[in-house]
This record gives sequence, C-alpha cells and structure tokens, in this order.
Amino acid sequence: ENKILVTQSPLLTVANKTATLVCNYTYNGTGKEFRASLHKGTDSAIEVCFISWNTTKISSTSNKEFNCQGAHDKDKVIFNLWNMSASQTDIYFCKIEAMYPPPYVYNEKSNGTVIHVQETPIQIQEPQSAIPLWIMATVTGVLAFYSMLITAVCINYWQKSKKNMYHQSDYMNMTPRHPPYQKNKGYPSYAPTRDYTAYRS
Repeated sequence: ENKILVTQSPLLTVANKTATLVCNYTYNGTGKEFRASLHKGTDSAIEVCFISWNTTKISSTSNKEFNCQGAHDKDKVIFNLWNMSASQTDIYFCKIEAMYPPPYVYNEKSNGTVIHVQETPIQIQEPQSAIPLWIMATVTGVLAFYSMLITAVCINYWQKSKKNMYHQSDYMNMTPRHPPYQKNKGYPSYAPTRDYTAYRS
C-alpha cells in the first residue's frame, strides 16, 4: 500500500522575521510527480505556498499575503518564509501529494509546527543631516578656536586698559601753598598791613 508519512518540528521561534520549516517525509510508492504545500491554521484553511516537481522540473508558487518559497531535497521539503509579522504566528502543516502516476496519495495530517513570530521593537530613527558629520565637527572646532582666541584678546585688552586708567588717575595734592617770603604764618597772604602811625596822635 502506498503511503506518505510526514514529520515536522513542533515549534519554531522566529526572531528576525525569517523562518525555515523542514517537512521530512517517507514514501514507499512509485510516483514520479509530486506536490508539497504549506497550510496555515488548525483547519489548514490557508495555503501559504506550494512546490511541485517531477523528474525534470521544479516550480514554486506563494500566496500573495506571504513571502514563501519551497525547495525539494531527498526525502524532505523545505519552506523558507521571510518578512513575517507577529500576526502570522499560527500552526502550519505540511501536505505531500503523489500526483502521478495513479493512484493519487497524500499524507495524513501531521501534528504541525507552531511558528511563533516575535514582535520586533519599533526603532525611531533620527533624521540624518544632509551635512556630513566630519564637516560639522570641523566647523565646530574652528568656531570654538576663534571664540577662545577672541576672548583671550578681549581679556588682554581689558587688562591693559584697566592698568592705563589706574596710572592716569594718580592723586595730586592741590592744596595752595604759602609763598616762601611770608614770615608771619598767623596771617593769610591776603591780609592788609596794619598802620600803627594813625594811633600816635
């Protein structure tokens, strides 16, 4: 009796949106044309993609809602899925069919593989400046250098100005001095001389 038996890994965790599901199978018949398909959901309602092959030709087709491609190797079919989203987390079943020559044979439903697609954190990218980073760094360095140079010149000029103002503001004694010929210090220089002859008579 012709039989096809399929085995799958029970769990497949996807962290980078890419999954590789291997469907191992055994077949004891004489078929020459085969079809293998991957189905999503507990009722296998959604056909994700399929691959068909014979002794000379291999073809693969994917559902428009999935990015999937099948490949056939000896006693196994490999389904590669990429750009998966967390909403595609579900159980997936492999179906192998012997199409020609008769009799038509397909495998009994396997235990399936739960593909768990992990949610990737959304990274907010800062808008990149049109000016290259090294140009901005160079301009910033030049401006900083000139700012320090101008500051140093201003401080030096301020210190020199302060020093000159200090020398120009020396205190000068403006108190009037008595002329050297004045002997009597009791009278000011402007006091008139008293005439004593007016009192002799």
